[in-house]
Amino acid sequence: MIRHLVPHIESKIVRLPSPLAVQLPAGQVLGPPGAPVKMLFSHWSSLTRLRAGQIGALAEEFVEGKLHLEGRMRDVMAVAASLLPANPVHIDAGWWNTLQRQIRTLRAHTPEKDAEQIQFHYDVSDDFYALWLDPRRVYSCAYYRDDSMTLAQAQEAKLDHICRKLMLQPGERFLDIGAGWGGLLLWAAEHYGVQATGITLSKNQHAHVQRLIADKGLQGRVRMELCDYRQLDESRPFDKISSVGMFEHVGRANMTAYFSKIRRLLAPGGLVMNHGITAGGPDNDQLGAGMGDFIEKYIFPGGQLLHVSNVLNHMARGGLEMVDTENLRPHYARTLWDWSDALEARLDSAQQVLATGSGGSERGEKILRAYRLYLAGSAMSFEQGWLSLHQMLATRPAESMADEAIKGAKSRYPFRRDYMYAQTAGADSAPG
Repeated sequence: MIRHLVPHIESKIVRLPSPLAVQLPAGQVLGPPGAPVKMLFSHWSSLTRLRAGQIGALAEEFVEGKLHLEGRMRDVMAVAASLLPANPVHIDAGWWNTLQRQIRTLRAHTPEKDAEQIQFHYDVSDDFYALWLDPRRVYSCAYYRDDSMTLAQAQEAKLDHICRKLMLQPGERFLDIGAGWGGLLLWAAEHYGVQATGITLSKNQHAHVQRLIADKGLQGRVRMELCDYRQLDESRPFDKISSVGMFEHVGRANMTAYFSKIRRLLAPGGLVMNHGITAGGPDNDQLGAGMGDFIEKYIFPGGQLLHVSNVLNHMARGGLEMVDTENLRPHYARTLWDWSDALEARLDSAQQVLATGSGGSERGEKILRAYRLYLAGSAMSFEQGWLSLHQMLATRPAESMADEAIKGAKSRYPFRRDYMYAQTAGADSAPG
């Protein structure tokens, strides 16, 4: 009988470095009664997942209401990390599994499928995201240039960090692929004077940015389009391009074509910033122990990660030259904890918003439970090094440039980093 698992569960709990109490379906409690984390099981079958360390399956049980959790999310994640049987980035990378992943990617990333998948995540509810994001709704890794920064300050620092790296200048044509709620798009236009174009597949985000453009009087300087990156016109190349938190949705099989498209959209000598999540291991495209499957089902359908070395390989095959790469992994861990803490402080409001905007209280409660685990679990994963975050700056080399900073540069990039810090802030120099 499955109750024979009880001694094994009890033995496992005793060995955990983080205290855990487990309430069995019959009401018996295993582990220290005052533990900061308590799991309450309503089905005996769920205990098999606990014993095996199948964190993703336990997360699904929580979302579906078969498992209840008590305790702070930070403590819950400490327990989750200690339950894992092995490093979740170590997966089977044999040729058959690689081929299967390639086939799944090709099927999952048509323009129609990508639109459905983006809307599944981003069109949950604008009001829900507003509860835990910063006021600009920047939904990507912040940059804590100063340890005392708030989330809002760190997000503005990130926006400016990207603009400085891209060396944005007044009048330049700037494209933001996957522009979200418009944080970078509007920052670049208002502080650096560029002619900005953003694209998204999210109807909610598109409508939100259109309202912001009108409210700020930026018509004629900023455009937001509802379209796929593959549909963009290549006849008028952009001087600078950014892609922030977007290429995770492209799919491994399409990655070279994605960077090739960016090269064709970019003027010779121009710069592109690719900012996004990368895999912690060289071979895995999702986390093991069922965690990747959980994200696929409840959060990011179709999402697929590559190790930074693989990304740079596709970038080069697409005709771009990488000139600067920066790892911001611990910055994303802190960003996600800030998001998680903000959501945990507003659970009642989040439940009300989701019940109204997602088709009923039951579905709203499932979405909320999924996001609670997703934010805290991702924070833990970045802290542990299972996931990473890289900013990759690249150029489309020109045949020749008369005004290159150093002979052979073939681009606007000066091949030194001091320009990122020594220049006057864009807000001080851009036209009103």
